[in-house]
Amino acid sequence: MKDAISFILNNETITLSDFAPTETLLDYLRLRKRLTGTKEGCAEGDCGACTVLIGRLLEGSLRYESVNACIRFLGSLHGTHIVTVEHLAGKDGTLHPVQQAMVDYHGSQCGFCTPGFVMSLYGLWLSSSKPSRADIEKALQGNLCRCTGYEPIVKAAESVTAARPSTLFDPIESDRATIMSRLWGIQQTDTITVTKDGHRTIIPGNLTELANAYAAEPKATIVAGSTDVGLWVTKQMRELKTVIFINHLSELQSISVADGRISIGAGVTYAQAFDTLADNIRAFGRLIDRLGGQQVRNMGTIGGNIANGSPIGDTPPPLIALGAVLTLRSSSGSRSMPLETFFIEYGKQDRLPGEFVEKIEVPLPTNDSHFAIYKISKRRDEDISALCAAYHLTLGEDGIVQDIRIAFGGMAGTPKRAKALEEALKGKAWTQDTIDAARDTIDADFRPLTDWRATAQYRQLTAKNLLTRFFLETSGKKQELQRFEEMA
Repeated sequence: MKDAISFILNNETITLSDFAPTETLLDYLRLRKRLTGTKEGCAEGDCGACTVLIGRLLEGSLRYESVNACIRFLGSLHGTHIVTVEHLAGKDGTLHPVQQAMVDYHGSQCGFCTPGFVMSLYGLWLSSSKPSRADIEKALQGNLCRCTGYEPIVKAAESVTAARPSTLFDPIESDRATIMSRLWGIQQTDTITVTKDGHRTIIPGNLTELANAYAAEPKATIVAGSTDVGLWVTKQMRELKTVIFINHLSELQSISVADGRISIGAGVTYAQAFDTLADNIRAFGRLIDRLGGQQVRNMGTIGGNIANGSPIGDTPPPLIALGAVLTLRSSSGSRSMPLETFFIEYGKQDRLPGEFVEKIEVPLPTNDSHFAIYKISKRRDEDISALCAAYHLTLGEDGIVQDIRIAFGGMAGTPKRAKALEEALKGKAWTQDTIDAARDTIDADFRPLTDWRATAQYRQLTAKNLLTRFFLETSGKKQELQRFEEMA
């Protein structure tokens, strides 16, 4: 058992044993290393001013992703390469083309957010040689700017990707093989435990050691992406005595398609899952594109979204509508259950002491079924849902509803199926008259609350209107749908 973590910061190998489980990468960079190019804006993963790149070995290659340093804990960084904005320019002070483009196209005014934009664009520059404007906008979803109106930043991104000189010095591309070798040298095989002032950081060496550690510490907090737990610390000022980090466990990071099902490991991030889900369930891909910014998608996991049990988590409603099966693991073994039964009531899930989410099995929609997801939020991008709805419909050749599963988030204390509404639709003709007669059945399924995201009345009416929208979309009635959207 080891008592220190190791990582590479820009070009320096760091070995660290003096840190608390909730010390953030942002605080470490600014307060300990005096790398102040990384800024604190919102401290909740929303504004992107703290964006850095994290390189990690994944499936034999070195993959770099933009992340929010403000909610990324040091304990999750063992065996990674951290790149800050200070690392981009040449030793002679020559700006990297991404930085120079921001100068040339006046992409900075007050300058506070600029390092974060540079790092997000640098991450895009590394991963795509010819990104489209849509790719650029997606890469910048998690970066906010009050000054420029974004257009100069987008133009800077378009210009820097238009031509890439072969003679360019790039701090990552020029040293990639060396960095990979150095990272392989510090990869973890044993469990790491770091103790400071009575607080413990546990980094299990494998899945079995995770199960054993959680059995011994059932009150510990398991952290994968920290996109939610990070806010417990930065906004709620919660003290976490023992934290178990799992984002490095390759056994939890597999995603595969076989026998009409997608199997998703609990540690698979939204970004990792995107291609598989978008290729096989198109509506799910569109939903992931609206989950936070790119930094959040690079950190957050589907398993964490489920384990958190939030009634406004976006992935449980579509997973429930698809009939997903959840597998829990402990030192005693594994057990599986329909995902919908995992959520008992607000803040309570069917998870025994020492159990953690291991994987999710998601049946694929059949070719003769209809599946849709609707996310309602105040902002289209990077916002939490007021409500989220998912519909999975199978019709007979005669247009009769053979089966339908409808699930909502934000309408109750847990993600929940609309069973009364389902029963009102099953066996009926899929017609406007059927929909009109069934709409008010939603009142028997839900009694939503009023909060700052939406009133109860808004949620209830919107849920009914989404049923109408789903009907119009699946009936091919484009003119009626357009008229309905205009009225809404």
